[in-house]
Amino acid sequence: MDTLRILGRRKILFNEDLIEFDKHITQIVQSSSFLVIGGGGSIGQAVTKELFARNARLLHIVDLNENYLVELVRDIRSDLGYKTKNFDTFAIDCGAPEFEQFFNRYKYDYVLNLSAMKHVRSENDPFSMYRMLKVNIFNTLYTYELAKNAGAHKYFCVSTDKAANPFNFMGATKRAMEIALMRPSNSLPMSGARFANVAFSNGSLLDGFKHRLQKRQPLSVPSDVSRFFVTSEEAGIICLFSAILGEKYEILFPYSDTEISLRNFVDTAKSFLRETDREGVICRSEDEARNIIKEIDLDKYWPINIFSTDTVGEKPFEEFYTDTEKLCYGKFKELASVYFKSEIDDDKINTFKRNIESVDLTMSDAKLRLVSHLTDFVPTFNHLYSAKSLNMRM
Repeated sequence: MDTLRILGRRKILFNEDLIEFDKHITQIVQSSSFLVIGGGGSIGQAVTKELFARNARLLHIVDLNENYLVELVRDIRSDLGYKTKNFDTFAIDCGAPEFEQFFNRYKYDYVLNLSAMKHVRSENDPFSMYRMLKVNIFNTLYTYELAKNAGAHKYFCVSTDKAANPFNFMGATKRAMEIALMRPSNSLPMSGARFANVAFSNGSLLDGFKHRLQKRQPLSVPSDVSRFFVTSEEAGIICLFSAILGEKYEILFPYSDTEISLRNFVDTAKSFLRETDREGVICRSEDEARNIIKEIDLDKYWPINIFSTDTVGEKPFEEFYTDTEKLCYGKFKELASVYFKSEIDDDKINTFKRNIESVDLTMSDAKLRLVSHLTDFVPTFNHLYSAKSLNMRM
């Protein structure tokens, strides 16, 4: 299956940048020790492979998902063998008390944090929202402090394009993370990356397409939503460049006039089906899609339920930067960046954390209170509210 063709793309990004900077990056990787938090996920695995292939002096991977870690090791051993000698994985929660003991047992030069709650659908209830705040903001601040106190050289944290003028709770938590980390009082250099949608990453809509075919179920996509897409390998390169070459307060994102453009989900679904030698059949309701899949020749056709977006937090299109941020072009061929230095102080972060922790999650207004506290901390958060969540869609 040709991922680039599905995405309406012609070539892989970052080849010219790799030719120019790879030798320098490899020299740094070979002389440094790395901890990748959340390394079992799609992006975490991609950047782990980049570091492993360049023979990192030490490479440790932390993730809560044991199965992801097992598959990562199998994948690396099958493709890359044993190039990096000091390589190991650990099934640990980076927010748990034992993590500090683990962290202080080793000395890491670079700490890459790719742990995240990333789904808009987690805005469905206050308990998931609270967990999202903890993972995306407070665990990040905790691991940053550990890295700073241990004398690390650099901290990298993944953000999202949804952090630019956020419409949903997830995007706003990542913007809050940027605000908290990019404050002047932080002495340890930190850089980040804002991603487009990573095609076929775990849990993504495109990854779901594969499962729908395996389970003989219709595809279902919004008709009025467009997104940027990169491959998981390209996402790993963005992380690598930002972690090694990104400057303090710098957030990188993919930039290419020819290869990065907004793409409608309906067109992407049709392209996906063409790669399987099938033609998409547009359906205007879930019932129609569920019924027609029992009647048509599934070797030639496949139903696509399309709908107008009416669920919470779904921004019609994404953007990598805001009008208030300083843009930088020319440093790389197919990467641009924003420099973001917040004016926040420790007292405001502590107040924000106390406000979040004070919310009784069992109360009927818990969701509204969490949104309100997050909006106070992230003034650009323009929450797009709806009574319907993505869990109420096919």
